[in-house]
Amino acid sequence: MNTKAIFDYVRKHPSGKVKIAYADIDGILRGKYISAEKFLSFSNGTTTFCDVVFGWDANDAAYDNGKYTGWHSGYPDAPTRIDFSTFRKIPWENNLPFFLGEIVDAKENPALVCPRQLLKKVYGDARREGFTPFFAQEFEWFNFQETPQSAQDKNYKNLMPLTPGMFGYSILRTTLQNPFFSDLFDLLKKFDVPLEGLHTETGPGVLEAAIQYAGVMEAADRATLFKTAVKEIAYQHGFMATFMAKISESLPGCGGHVHQSLWDKAAKKNLFFDAKDKNNMSEVMKSYVAGQLFCLPHLLPMYAPTINSYKRLVEGAWAPTTLTWGIDNRTVALRVLSGGNKSCRLETRVIGSDANPYLAMAAALASGLYGIRKKLKLKQPATIGNGYKDFSNGVLPGNLHEATKQMKESSLAKEILGEKFVEHFTQTREWEWRQHLKAVTDWEYKRYFEII
Repeated sequence: MNTKAIFDYVRKHPSGKVKIAYADIDGILRGKYISAEKFLSFSNGTTTFCDVVFGWDANDAAYDNGKYTGWHSGYPDAPTRIDFSTFRKIPWENNLPFFLGEIVDAKENPALVCPRQLLKKVYGDARREGFTPFFAQEFEWFNFQETPQSAQDKNYKNLMPLTPGMFGYSILRTTLQNPFFSDLFDLLKKFDVPLEGLHTETGPGVLEAAIQYAGVMEAADRATLFKTAVKEIAYQHGFMATFMAKISESLPGCGGHVHQSLWDKAAKKNLFFDAKDKNNMSEVMKSYVAGQLFCLPHLLPMYAPTINSYKRLVEGAWAPTTLTWGIDNRTVALRVLSGGNKSCRLETRVIGSDANPYLAMAAALASGLYGIRKKLKLKQPATIGNGYKDFSNGVLPGNLHEATKQMKESSLAKEILGEKFVEHFTQTREWEWRQHLKAVTDWEYKRYFEII
């Protein structure tokens, strides 16, 4: 739909309003409703939004170590730009017009803190090097028969799952709460976030969805919108959805695996596929995989951004712990699926469902491009069998503190992502770690209250 048609739709919508949103550093959509009249005044998409959304954390606590904004700057409005190409209609809000935006600086250049702008930068690198990246993300998440109020009243304990028991790939369980299940598939499609598949995963009330692949920018938009849309559709049914990486030590974690391939500039040929290779992997794909293996320890907080992320990355829990790759192997960090010309791709499995899709995809693409640019050879053999026991190339950092320290000190991270972004992002992760250190947990009460 062109800009004129979009403006006509906004002008004629009976609600007289528009919804706009920006993804913050945690991938949370921050936005508001504005009048159609105000929106129509943005003829070139330029507007403003309070920059505090990049000066506080996921719980609206102000960072004390940020440079972009803070008490020192007075939290002014930041210049922003609405991307008209992201236009969607929200089907559960009477097809209300919706748009994504991004943060710019005073000269309308990309802002260093904006996740969508970072991905745009990396996408631009790919295009200049002759590649068209296609990506898709899949998510696992838990659903509960709770509301925000009931969950808070219970202190997030003893929540009732959508369905009981461990029942992965269940046809039966999809019937138990079929109106919700059907709404997810149908409403997401109407919201231009089409799914390739939706099924139950192992665990009480767990679902998994694979979003249809697209160019990397559209793929990241879809993934970001998917998480919020799922939560909003759940609200419509009186449920809650959570994308925490790990909700219980006794249950599997939730992945946010990203599938990716590089095609030629005209998007007609998959450059990852080579029928002459024993694994159908081209030299381009091998260098891309080598690049991700090399860069992964330097960029892990972009794949695993929270304290909780690292509770998922434990041995034998369907999430990787070692620097490994393999052919169709679900125990390794990088799973190669090279069966066909069109479907040949890489699945980065280290990414959790709690990751910011823009940052996760930017890190994955930048790493792969680094491998191609540096002509890295995939000398590391494919892991056959249990990747959890393959320590030959090292293990992943074990917590957010270790991972952030490595990224902050990494010249490689600064080279491929930009020094200013790395500084801002690692400062937010350092803040997250310090907040965690203050908390007294249930584990501490159970372990020490009586006996110490």
